[in-house]
Amino acid sequence: MGKVKVAIIGSGNIGTDLMLKLHRSKSLELTTMIGIDPNSDGLRRAKAYGHTIIMNGIDGFLEKSDLADILFDATSAKAHYKHSEALRKTGKHLIDLTPAAVGPFVVPTVNLLEHMNEPVVNMVTCGGQATIPIIHAVSQVCEVEYAEIVATIASKSAGPGTRMNIDEFTTTTARAIEKIGGAKNGKAIIILNPAEPPILMRDTVYCQVQNLKGKEEQISAAIARRVEEIQEYVPGYRLRTEPIFDGDKISIFIEVKGAGDYLPEYSGNLDIMTAAAVKVGEEKANRLVGKRAKAVKAT
Repeated sequence: MGKVKVAIIGSGNIGTDLMLKLHRSKSLELTTMIGIDPNSDGLRRAKAYGHTIIMNGIDGFLEKSDLADILFDATSAKAHYKHSEALRKTGKHLIDLTPAAVGPFVVPTVNLLEHMNEPVVNMVTCGGQATIPIIHAVSQVCEVEYAEIVATIASKSAGPGTRMNIDEFTTTTARAIEKIGGAKNGKAIIILNPAEPPILMRDTVYCQVQNLKGKEEQISAAIARRVEEIQEYVPGYRLRTEPIFDGDKISIFIEVKGAGDYLPEYSGNLDIMTAAAVKVGEEKANRLVGKRAKAVKAT
């Protein structure tokens, strides 16, 4: 099966980590890195790998749009609004790794297939990718009245884009906890921990549910299955302890160790975003190749 050509918008930490993961994909061929800082390490590395580099942003790509059918946006929420509008009439597929929330939310283990024909899909946030599948697993057993997540990441793993998007992180993640996770009410908090040595990404999930009594084992089993599904594309994802049940409340503790592709292993927050985005990109690619094959057969 042929590969689908893809490009990355944004040559920062997330874009560069994504580049290294795309090199391992069997269905995606990275052709282009798009940035605005000619001195960025991401553009320098992309050039060294032989990829086309574009240094004047999305305008430069539009002049050479045959370079990619799928684009990953690893910039900021503010920049994504411009990119999605610029690409709106081009027929390109855009996978948004910012918290802009222009397109529908996608969390691979929950709703990977629902929005694959949408031109723009949104990867929620790193905290959302780590916790929403767990809330969704709980919601399949008991009705979740309230879900709250606290995402703690190493301060060193938070680049300018992450710091610029903290307000969008809290609002987008809370909305996705309700829309995708299935909670009636959601809340998200992010903590940038300056500890040395840097800590791994840790997420705490609190769920307040209805009719919990007698369903503890069923919920634990649902969470364990969901963890195994996530580990298929994020091997460093794990539960730190078994879920804790207290009255109508459940506490779940998660840790994410990065693959160490571009940044250190403590940057699990970046790793889970880029790994989830690649999984979505591969599903989109499979569909695009399938459509092309049908078109060729029909002629």
